[in-house]
Amino acid sequence: METIVEIKNATIYQRDHLVLSKVNLQLDRGDFVYLIGKTGTGKSSLLKTLYGELPLKDGEGRIGDFDLRKLKRKQVAFLRRKLGIVFQDFELLTDRTINDNLLFVLKATGWKDKKAMNERMQAVLGKVGLGTKGYKMPHELSGGEQQRVAIARALLNNPDLILADEPTGNLDPNTTEEILNLLNSISKSGRAVLMATHDYIHMKKFSSRVIRCEGNSVIEESVNSAVA
Repeated sequence: METIVEIKNATIYQRDHLVLSKVNLQLDRGDFVYLIGKTGTGKSSLLKTLYGELPLKDGEGRIGDFDLRKLKRKQVAFLRRKLGIVFQDFELLTDRTINDNLLFVLKATGWKDKKAMNERMQAVLGKVGLGTKGYKMPHELSGGEQQRVAIARALLNNPDLILADEPTGNLDPNTTEEILNLLNSISKSGRAVLMATHDYIHMKKFSSRVIRCEGNSVIEESVNSAVA
């Protein structure tokens, strides 16, 4: 199995404040992994390290061909083209249609061919079940539909890794289940998905690997012990 993320003996800081130490993490193609822990235990800091927001100062870290220890500021944009990032609050541009939200990302990441861009937008919207909604404005969609758009946006550049930071935090239980189904199917299509969540109830339905941030450490555990 191809390894997408490999972190060894890493120490993660927010400015000069130690957040996590001796972090070891491996994500392979097809993995679906929950990232849990109380607020302030380092979940977001770990995700920020993976997408280049926080520099990795100690230990080893690699995402695909990118060495996180040697990552220069100008390389961060190239790293993020290899990732898909999904946030709790969707972060859609409210002044333009769904298609134009996606077009904005494609242009920003170097796409030029109009036909190729249109085909890619239709492909990712189809993947998340919104093939006919591209002309709508974000406020015309439900919260669950907006999060599906955010996932479609994350898929635009065919990433190896999806980082999802509390993607179901603002959604009702039925919609949460739909989004988890979708992320699960995305991992089965050959990507790795790391999802930060507090939603232990739904974790039971979608049994998978669990890593917990606790006491400045990252610990791997089973779903059953995580939700007990």
